[in-house]
Amino acid sequence: METKILRINNETEYCTQLSEASEIILAGGTVVFPTETVYGLGGNALLADAAKKIYTAKGRPSDNPLIIHVADPKDAEKYAYVSDIYYRLAEAFMPGPLTVIMPKRDCIPLSVTGGLDTVAVRCPSHPVARALIKKCGVPIAAPSANISGRPSPTSAKYVEEDMLGRVDMIIDGGECEIGLESTIVKVDGERLTLLRPGAITYDALCCVCENVEIAPAVTDKLAENERPLSPGMKYRHYAPQADFILLDGDESDILSFMMEEQKNGCAVLCYDEELPFLNASLSVPIGKRNDLPAQAKRLFTSLREADKLGARKIYAHLPPLDGLGLALYNRMIRAAAHTVKKI
Repeated sequence: METKILRINNETEYCTQLSEASEIILAGGTVVFPTETVYGLGGNALLADAAKKIYTAKGRPSDNPLIIHVADPKDAEKYAYVSDIYYRLAEAFMPGPLTVIMPKRDCIPLSVTGGLDTVAVRCPSHPVARALIKKCGVPIAAPSANISGRPSPTSAKYVEEDMLGRVDMIIDGGECEIGLESTIVKVDGERLTLLRPGAITYDALCCVCENVEIAPAVTDKLAENERPLSPGMKYRHYAPQADFILLDGDESDILSFMMEEQKNGCAVLCYDEELPFLNASLSVPIGKRNDLPAQAKRLFTSLREADKLGARKIYAHLPPLDGLGLALYNRMIRAAAHTVKKI
């Protein structure tokens, strides 16, 4: 398959540039597009065959649900049975990095939902993503645009590494603003269950809904034979090719451990403040110690960069479990296949 590349160079003209991309989507093809979180691998959410093409391009199991993207939060009514709590969430966080799981309408194929009777709906804030959805006139089903299990791409450079020859078109819209996939919640009456943390934090959700639970699979492995209710729950995700190990302990002890392990050729994801004490050729800075948004934005790029150092093992700090740290923990613990070393 030949993959066309569309570079968005002028923000005032991209609406006219998206005509071919929308034609591909409407014909059942696949288009990678930028969002504020990560790049998405898109297809027509109303076509069962389009979903199958997405799964094939990613090498993704078909029981892993896809998120459908809409141009306006109100469009969710066409594809899901929405409730008052959805509208409260939409008013607070949409357009933006929040996905809401609700009972699906019949127009959404089961191949899109991983066989579930619910559908995950999101309205992205990225102008190119919203312009593409509007031009298509249909919702776009899209997981992250990477080979399944690999770190999600936050720039077209990494999309091209994984997706050239696998999709019909890649839209290069520059760097993604946030760098982590959207927060996912499931609506059950007046209760929300947080299935995947992201830039919309647990505390922020609690400001809108009094009853918010955190699913055990956010921090732990999914139980055997338990079906994934949202993307990112069941399989190893976000992982580099090298063994990835998280370090839990006093920061000074972790730094000393990293310094010793680098003598054995191991690579590290380190805080910016630690870089002067480490072997720079085996170190990838992820951001300042207390700057969690910067760490979130750099995480997936850092994992890809660390992989290119050729080390057999990559070490990193275990993130905190509060605020945006919970989202970092969720991605990193899955990338590490829950491998944590006490220091």
